Amino acid sequence: MQLALSAEDAEFRDEMREFFTTQIPEEIRDAVRDQRELTKDQFVTSMRILNEHGLAVPNWPVEWGGRDWSPLRRHIWHEEMQRAFVPTPLAFNATMIGPVIAQFGSQEIKERFLPATANLDIWWSQGFSEPDAGSDLASLKCRAVRDGDEYVVNGQKTWTTLGQYGDWIFTLVRTDPEAKKQAGISLLLIDMTSPGVEVRPIELIDGGHEVNEVWFTDVRVPLDNLVGEENRAWDYAKFLLGNERVGVAPVGATKRHLAQAKEWAGPLLEDPLVAARFAEIENELLALELTALRVVAHSADGKPHPASSVLKLKGTELQQAVTELVVDLAGPASLASGADDDSDLPWWTRRATPVYLNFRKASIYGGSNEVQRQIIARTILGL
Repeated sequence: MQLALSAEDAEFRDEMREFFTTQIPEEIRDAVRDQRELTKDQFVTSMRILNEHGLAVPNWPVEWGGRDWSPLRRHIWHEEMQRAFVPTPLAFNATMIGPVIAQFGSQEIKERFLPATANLDIWWSQGFSEPDAGSDLASLKCRAVRDGDEYVVNGQKTWTTLGQYGDWIFTLVRTDPEAKKQAGISLLLIDMTSPGVEVRPIELIDGGHEVNEVWFTDVRVPLDNLVGEENRAWDYAKFLLGNERVGVAPVGATKRHLAQAKEWAGPLLEDPLVAARFAEIENELLALELTALRVVAHSADGKPHPASSVLKLKGTELQQAVTELVVDLAGPASLASGADDDSDLPWWTRRATPVYLNFRKASIYGGSNEVQRQIIARTILGL
């Protein structure tokens, strides 16, 4: 079963395909293909090229750089980008804080931050999770107290992805400790060069430095850096997380990884059990793709459909299934993750285990899959 495109949409797909394969530097796409960590410069270069051609933030309002595309065209844009090994626009900018500012920010904040956010002149970090407030985000304790025309922020955030590159951090803080958990929370935009902000690296199980702790000690933040209304940020956070969960099911990237795995499998594809594993994942990916299109098509007024939790849940499970399949295909060679480029082993076998280990995070970030099952049970099934 394949999605049938109209002549116009097929032409659009071909335009996207040509752009992504000719305009983004080959060394950047090679790094994505080989599953290497991208440098900050590579992220910035790619997103600025996209923004220059109006392709960085198509989900935003048109006045701020968005494109008035149909849900299908947004899907094609995303699919062809991933198919071409092009880094997707930095999620913290493009799908998290950008849409929140566009929806809830003052005109002054929009003008100040949105153009720089779309062009990655500002690299945003996400200041949501805390040691005791991950999936239970409403339990956050990072505190902001008014002092004249400033807030004074104290507390800690953790699992701050790529925070070592951050220029600014959008931060949930508790401004009314007497209110119930979901109330009394505000959203502040904090300059990460401010005195009292400290970023500490966290080494992951695959040996990489992808996430960080961020500490705030008497950090002074102007009142003008408040997004929306004080004590109303729980609504903004739900809006942001809904968008994040839609984007956290990268169908195109997973299909691309599965296609690579088929190439690496070679004669193993003749084994019925191996072929069955591929067929099962391909079928589930198609079902996920169709679900993603339905979710986008039925999202109203920029508000994500509740079924975005289904995308997050199933999308991350399939990402992990593909990485596990690659480890099995590599066999004993998957244990050679420490071997250098002089090794006789194929590069993908040496990357199989680190990638598998790294993707254990997928079912945790953006709200753990256990929490997504609760959301699905309550908001979709009515249990």
